Amino acid sequence: MLDFLKAANNYLYTYLMIGLLLGCGIYFTIRTKGVQFRLFKDSCRLLFKGDDASAKGEKHISSFQAFAVSLASRVGTGNLAGVATAITIGGPGAVFWMWVTALLGSATAFVEATTAQLYKRKDKDSFIGGPAYYMESGLGLRWMGVVSAVLIILTFAFGFTLVQCNTIGSAFEHQFGFNHVVVGAVVSLALALIIFGGIQRIAKVASVIVPFMAIGYLLMAIFIIIMNITSIPEALRTIFESAFGVRQASGGLIGAAIMQGVRRGLFSNEAGIGSAPNAAATAHVSHPVKQGLVQALGVFIDTIVICSCTAFILLVSGVPLDGSGGIGIELTQKAMTNEIGHFGSIFLTVSLFFFAFSTVIGNYYYGEANLRFFTKSKVAMTVFRILVACMAMVGACISLESAWELSDIMMGFSGIFNLIALVILFPKVITALNDYVRQRDQGSKNPTYPDWWEENKTDKK
Repeated sequence: MLDFLKAANNYLYTYLMIGLLLGCGIYFTIRTKGVQFRLFKDSCRLLFKGDDASAKGEKHISSFQAFAVSLASRVGTGNLAGVATAITIGGPGAVFWMWVTALLGSATAFVEATTAQLYKRKDKDSFIGGPAYYMESGLGLRWMGVVSAVLIILTFAFGFTLVQCNTIGSAFEHQFGFNHVVVGAVVSLALALIIFGGIQRIAKVASVIVPFMAIGYLLMAIFIIIMNITSIPEALRTIFESAFGVRQASGGLIGAAIMQGVRRGLFSNEAGIGSAPNAAATAHVSHPVKQGLVQALGVFIDTIVICSCTAFILLVSGVPLDGSGGIGIELTQKAMTNEIGHFGSIFLTVSLFFFAFSTVIGNYYYGEANLRFFTKSKVAMTVFRILVACMAMVGACISLESAWELSDIMMGFSGIFNLIALVILFPKVITALNDYVRQRDQGSKNPTYPDWWEENKTDKK
C-alpha cells in the first residue's frame, strides 16, 4: 500500500498539481494585477484594524478570529518538520520553490477566500461556507460539492490529524521519552474539550494560541539568525545554487527540489486546496474582498516568514542534511540543540505541540463545516467529533511515512476540484475586487458590498 501511495503521489504532483498550482497562481496574479503585492498594506491594516460590520448583541466570528482559525491550520508541523523533510529529500533548493509556491499561492488564497465570502450561508451562531458551498451555489453542481466535502473531511479531519499527532508523538518520545499512546491520549482529551464547544470556542482558542506560538517561535528564530548572521549569505547562496545549479540539473535534483518544495509548501500554506475558505467564510465583514486580503497575508506569514526561519536554522546549524542526521522533526530538534543547547530542543518540542495542536483544531473545523453540508444532525456531529478525537490517538502510533503519503494524495485531489471551481467563478471575484478598489480610491475607509449578502443570504439547500 505504501508503494502504491508513493507512485500515485509522484504521478499526481509531477503531472497535475505542480502545473495546476503554479499555473493558477500565475493566472490569478496576472488577472488581479498582483493583488497580493499591490494591496499588501491593506491586508496588514485589515488584520489589525478589524471590521465594523458586526452588529451589537450578535454572535459573529471576527475577521481576525477567522484569520486565526485558518492560520492555526496553516502553521503546524509543515513549518517545522515539513521544511526539514523537503530539504532532506529535495535539497536546499526546495526552499526556493516553497517561496515561489507561497508568493503565487497568496493570489490563490485571496481568490478562494473571497469566493467563500461571496457564497457563504448563515448558520446558527455564525456564517458557514467553503468549496462545497460555492460549488453548489455558484456552479449549481451539488455532486461536485459533495465530492469536495468528502475529500476535505478525509484530508483535514482525518488525514492531517494523523500527520500532526504523529509528529507530536515522535517529538515527545525523542525529547522526553514519552510513550506515543500516552501522548495521543492527552491530545485526544484536550481536542475533545475544545471541539465540543463548536466554532465559537475554536475561534477563541485559536485567536489566543496562534499569536502566542508564532511570536514565540519567531523571536527564537530571529535570535539564532542574528547569532549566525555572517552565515546567512552562504545559506542563501546554497538555496539558489541548489535550485538552479548545473550540478543539480545534471543529477536530476532540480526536479526533486521543485516537487518537494511545492508539496511541502502546499502542505504548509494550504493555498488552493480548499481548506482556508471554510474558515474565511465564517468572518462577518462588510466586503468579501476584506477577508480575501487577510487570508492572502496568512500564506505570506506561514511560508515566507515562519518556514524561512526554520530553513535558515537548519542551514546554519551544521546538521547533516542528507538524511543521516534524521528526517522531519528530529532533524529540526538537532539543529536547535546545536545552536542553543538542550534548551533549544525542549523549546522546539513545546512549540511543536502548540503548532500541531492548533492545526488539529483548525483542521477539525474544516471537517465540521463540510459535514454540515450534508447534514445538521446533532447525532452525526457528535459521532464525528468522537471519531476525530480518537484519530489523534491513531495518529500518534502509525508510521510517519504512511501518514505523509496518505495526506498528500488526498490533499492533491481536494486541490484539483477546488482549483477548477475557482477558475470558473473567478469573474465574480474580479467584480468584487474592482468594486473594493474603486471605493478605496474614492476615499472610503470602510468599503461595503451591499448587494452581495442580499443575493446569497438564503440557504439554497
